[in-house]
Amino acid sequence: MEHYYTGERNHQILISLLKQHNIKNVVASPGIANSVFVGSIQNDPFFHIISVVDERSAAYVACGMAFETGEPVVISCTGATAARDYMPGMTEAYYSKLPILAVTSSQPTNRIGHMFAQVTDRTAPPSDVANISVEMSTVRTPDDEWACMIAGNKAILELKRNGGGPAHINLITAYGYNETTALTHKEIPAVRKIERYDSFVNVPEIPSGKIGIFVGNHLAWSKELTECVDKFCACYNAVVFCDHTSNYNGKYKNLFALAINQATLNKANIPAYELDLCIHIGEISGEEGSPRMIKSKETWRVSADGEIRDYFRNLVNVFEMTEETFFNHYSSNGSIKENTFIQEVLSRNQQLKKVVCEQLSEMPLSNVWIAQNTASWIPSGSTITLSILNTLRTWNYAEFNKDVQVLCPTGGFGIDGVPSIAFGASVVNPSKLSFCIVGDLAFFYDMNSIGNRFVGNNLRIMIVNNGCGVEFKKTYAMSYRLLGEDVDSFVAAKGHFCHKSKDIVKHFAEDLGFKYFCAHDKDEFNANIGRFTDVNIKEPIVFEVFVNDSDEAKALNIIHNRN
Repeated sequence: MEHYYTGERNHQILISLLKQHNIKNVVASPGIANSVFVGSIQNDPFFHIISVVDERSAAYVACGMAFETGEPVVISCTGATAARDYMPGMTEAYYSKLPILAVTSSQPTNRIGHMFAQVTDRTAPPSDVANISVEMSTVRTPDDEWACMIAGNKAILELKRNGGGPAHINLITAYGYNETTALTHKEIPAVRKIERYDSFVNVPEIPSGKIGIFVGNHLAWSKELTECVDKFCACYNAVVFCDHTSNYNGKYKNLFALAINQATLNKANIPAYELDLCIHIGEISGEEGSPRMIKSKETWRVSADGEIRDYFRNLVNVFEMTEETFFNHYSSNGSIKENTFIQEVLSRNQQLKKVVCEQLSEMPLSNVWIAQNTASWIPSGSTITLSILNTLRTWNYAEFNKDVQVLCPTGGFGIDGVPSIAFGASVVNPSKLSFCIVGDLAFFYDMNSIGNRFVGNNLRIMIVNNGCGVEFKKTYAMSYRLLGEDVDSFVAAKGHFCHKSKDIVKHFAEDLGFKYFCAHDKDEFNANIGRFTDVNIKEPIVFEVFVNDSDEAKALNIIHNRN
């Protein structure tokens, strides 16, 4: 008998993933809400389906099947109280580590609490009935499609992770017959399958071509990790794409900010780098343009947590292991050869740096100019904490001396806590200079932190004071496009603090025992930058640089090649 599938895309995605992950056994209980799912698979010869009317019994039947075969089993139920009846059997599966996938078909969750018949809340099951609970919602946009694909892969992969156990998918259906729900589709369009590896059994080979290692925010690197990454790069024609928060200082480093932010590329929607494979390590990157401007055929994620992080939206493999374990394994199977990719990348970087040097004289006093004229002054072995967004972005265009460790709160990516982080770093290592580069809004947000009696002589804070949140005033920022100069009133919060008194920071800092100096132009800046970075000064320092907010936009336009 011919079989046809529903047009509901979330159902198609789930069915495709079940097939790709070779999950065949299904225990179906009767109902309306799950009729689209069951109807789509009941005549598909891939699946082995049995019917059990009582959902409580169905979950236990699935436990028996999983125990006997060692393979995952799907249980499918309708709305109302059906899912509640799964709980005893799912609890058994949880404590016995049995791979039971509960697919609870549901009406749209926006109906919860509004007196719709048979609508119960399945969004937060008890902690000991499933290792993970996800929702596969109705697909209306490409983002919905991606979210469904990720949710399905996450739930299925959890069935065998860390010894295995149950998982839950709340599968939304339109709950009515229409052109979409109708079983009229002969084939299911392709869906991306994600694999997870926690050992090197049957792992994929590194493809030939250009390999990129993308590093997000990363703790300080050990000598051993740096060496094994560098060996991997030498074996596989690989380059490390990173910003300052990566803290990578090996042989194959590529600070890619300049390349990916060139307007000529962005306007034409041309990737700055095209890779055959991207290996993603580290945490959240401050370079938001990376997924758009670094294109690869596929991405592998390497992390000890083993979580699915689909930053580039083409993730196919997750390696649940330490980075050192991963790179050591693959480099041990390769042979060192000439790395043509790093030569290509560095040549391009040199061209861009030459242009930046030529542009410096045109740039007004701004974050960009300050970064270019300060980075080389930061002593090797120092720690520097950068504020988010405009500060981090502009400092990524400059290069620090080797062994400068960079901190930035990209985890939560908030304005708060920057001076506090720098202070914390300074406390635990008083022999090491701890620098902080922060805008005025972020400084005033957290200024109380430097009033602490444990502040040492190694803390150095530079405040780039433009009188507002300049991030919102970039000429190409959405907020500025929406409001123009009216952005000042509320979004950019112009006019606080120093518009009351230009000396407010001076008085505050000096009263707390800091050495204070400031700059209003390039000459004053150049006269003070040596003192700010002098290792022989044994006092905490606040260096306030006053800039014009409009000059910030001008400098960014210059370095981004925007006319």
